[in-house]
Amino acid sequence: MTTLLDAVREGRVDDIRPLLARLDRGGRKAALEELKALRKEARGWRWGERTRVRKAILVAGAGCHTGAAGCAAWLGARDLRDWAHSPYPWVLEVLGDREPDWLADLARRLAARAVESDAEFRLVEELARRAGCPLPVSDGMARAWTDRVNRSRWQDKPEKPLADVLRADARLDVLVPHLLAMPELPPAVAWVDGHSPDAFWPAALTALAAEGLLDRAALLDSCTARLLRGGKPIDLRFCLLVVRGLDPTSEEEAARVADWMAMAADGPSPVAGHAQEVLARLDGQGALSVRQLAEVSGAVLFRTEKKLVRAQLIHLGKVLRRDPSAAGELLPVIADAFGHPDTDAQERALKLAARALPAVPPEAREEAARAASLLAPVHRAAARAVFGELLEDAPGIAGYEEILPPPPAPRPLGPPAASVAELAEEVTAALLQRDQEDVTAFERALDGLVRHARTGREELIAALESALTGQWWTRVARDDADRRMLLNRDGLHIVAAALLGRISRRAVRAGQVRGTVPAACSHAALDTVLYARLWEAAHAIQTGRLPYLLATPTWHTGAIDAAELVERLRGYRALGVRAGAVDFAQALLRVRRTGEEEAAGQAAALGTGEGDRLAAWLRAEQPVATVLPRHVETDVPVARDWLRQTVTTVRRVLLSTDGNRLVQQKFPRSFHWLGDPHTPLSHRCHHWVVESPHWTAVLPEDGETLAAWLLPTVASCVEERRGTAWLLPALAETGGPAAGAVHLALAYGLGARDPEDRLAAVDALLVLAARGRLDGGLLGGELVTLVQRESVKPNRLADAARTAADTGAYGTVLSFLAPVLPTLLAREKAPRGLSDLLTVAAECAERSGPPKSGAVPGLAETAARGGTSRLVRQAIRLETACRAATG
Repeated sequence: MTTLLDAVREGRVDDIRPLLARLDRGGRKAALEELKALRKEARGWRWGERTRVRKAILVAGAGCHTGAAGCAAWLGARDLRDWAHSPYPWVLEVLGDREPDWLADLARRLAARAVESDAEFRLVEELARRAGCPLPVSDGMARAWTDRVNRSRWQDKPEKPLADVLRADARLDVLVPHLLAMPELPPAVAWVDGHSPDAFWPAALTALAAEGLLDRAALLDSCTARLLRGGKPIDLRFCLLVVRGLDPTSEEEAARVADWMAMAADGPSPVAGHAQEVLARLDGQGALSVRQLAEVSGAVLFRTEKKLVRAQLIHLGKVLRRDPSAAGELLPVIADAFGHPDTDAQERALKLAARALPAVPPEAREEAARAASLLAPVHRAAARAVFGELLEDAPGIAGYEEILPPPPAPRPLGPPAASVAELAEEVTAALLQRDQEDVTAFERALDGLVRHARTGREELIAALESALTGQWWTRVARDDADRRMLLNRDGLHIVAAALLGRISRRAVRAGQVRGTVPAACSHAALDTVLYARLWEAAHAIQTGRLPYLLATPTWHTGAIDAAELVERLRGYRALGVRAGAVDFAQALLRVRRTGEEEAAGQAAALGTGEGDRLAAWLRAEQPVATVLPRHVETDVPVARDWLRQTVTTVRRVLLSTDGNRLVQQKFPRSFHWLGDPHTPLSHRCHHWVVESPHWTAVLPEDGETLAAWLLPTVASCVEERRGTAWLLPALAETGGPAAGAVHLALAYGLGARDPEDRLAAVDALLVLAARGRLDGGLLGGELVTLVQRESVKPNRLADAARTAADTGAYGTVLSFLAPVLPTLLAREKAPRGLSDLLTVAAECAERSGPPKSGAVPGLAETAARGGTSRLVRQAIRLETACRAATG
């Protein structure tokens, strides 16, 4: 037994099989226990030693297991698969004496859990061959097989056709059915180059089905079922190519009518479009009843995709010409399209209704006339000509009420943790969060550590020692922890490690000094404030000096109630405690300053230096930095192609801020960047990660200042970066005025390149409107500036405006679109997206009335151009809506 362990420790894999042969069942069981201990010991070794021994541990452990389940778990263990060259030939050697049934069981278990590479695929394949059983299939086996097929195809020069490689594979008919049943197709299978689709998997599978090597009916069923089930767009495209390649017969398509109807109703646009084509073809062959046609038409006409709706209405027109008797069942469906958001679809539906009316009874005419009240005002005259006296009067807009979300209510942080056990749970949860993103949890944990380190230090240390076992800084030497804590951004870990003595007092002092180094940009400056607080809190915990923190927020935004801060300072005075400089400075930046004269008087009455400073700060009611109203234009390099490393320069409109002498003179050095004057031309930022929820919590009452500083980050959302508009909803919840900087940042967000960023901007827009802080004219003016400089594209703005309008905020949307339209209408060539903007503006005007700013310059001239272009039609619609509302 000792000899086997010696061989394993020395990594002598070739010696393991003969050594195992000497052991009986009991000996192998005992050896396995020693191997488990060695495996656990090896986890703490250096990488080189660990790699050399783990392969031997894997092989020896496989040979020592007498049950297939235990052996499969051993071979599939994550920590034993850290090898460069496959150990499985040795595994097969040590398993050479096992029975076929045992090997078959092992093969099935490994296939189900541990196939991630070609080496593991070959292991399962060889086990199945030795056992004489069918090859077990699983998602892992299918993925590994497809990787093997692609490698064998590409390794030959010239490259072999995929169909030839698959044709020669004996496992084809076993693995392809499972492949198509997987939740997601392997990327190497699903991806198809549009320039040469015949060289990829869909074409190869349809070719093999035509040769009889694959079951054609099963292939069609699998792909149809996946299209019906839905999934990733790339997977659905794959299945569409297969279905089209199989070219189903009329009988095969007719047998799946229910599937095509469901796809047309609920499938993604490409899938619904294909199903719509199939159903139209079946209807032309008489395989679709009028009732089925009416059912699927009702679902399709409810969809928002204009192409699908237009195609369905065109088909309904053909049906009415072919069979006028179908009007009775089809007219209600056509009338439902009167409420479609696309006015072109409404117009087409109205024409179809006019064709169907003569063939339907009076009750159906009256029902259709009632539905006509949903038509846009631009179609009222045509509807009157169709329905005559049956048409009801259009609803007015006098009773219109704007629908906005309720203003977000500040959520209190709640009382501090009452017990050490409760605090330990909160601290552990906060440390497990990536970057401690939850500001509320972070602040509660930080304040709780300071409180309980003073009142129950030993109990807190004992609770956290067990709760935080496994954190990296508990497993390394203190000097190493010091170095890494000073280099990395470890957040709350700094304070927890200081409490548990895992970092030295020297490191804490060095961290406090590091917070005085001047920052290079707003991101670094805001992070500097956060980490200056953390290092100061770590020092306070080591000394046990502070009873609690002054800067702990009252609400989730980071803001502090002025009266509550006064009470905290009163508690400090009673205890004879002097406030931490960084903690008190952060508290000043967080305190609500508007209308707090009573709190200012109470602060001055404390008779302490901190009380006097708080009183003066509350009475000043000035921002941390005043945003200068004049735009600053600067050239910004933008990477256009990361692969070719091509960079171009774009023009950005940004803002500057003035300095604040009080911050420069009275605040700690870690805050001095905030008090300096800044212009976008004065520095460059090289941060890649530009998001932290703690930034808004640093200045929760100065959203305008924060918006100006972070404007370069937000502005990048219109070009190359995604995810940089995350700040906008948080900015909308901040205190202080919302003026040029907030509205300019919002304008950039509404024109963002990525839909998720535009959605964040819409959220911010609605929050500002709900709080009564949105200035539609100011936002429109900022958008005009960005549109003129081509920073914001009209089609992207139209998408954001449509999203906002769909919530019911029609008046809000129209208030900022109205100033933008004249600039675009004045261009000689209409820009892309202008017709979309006119569509949204027209719908808003129809619902909420004309713009409060009055007539839109250039609109009448565009409407008078004549023609049937969408631009002209939507200009006429908007002009009609404005005229109807004022007339």
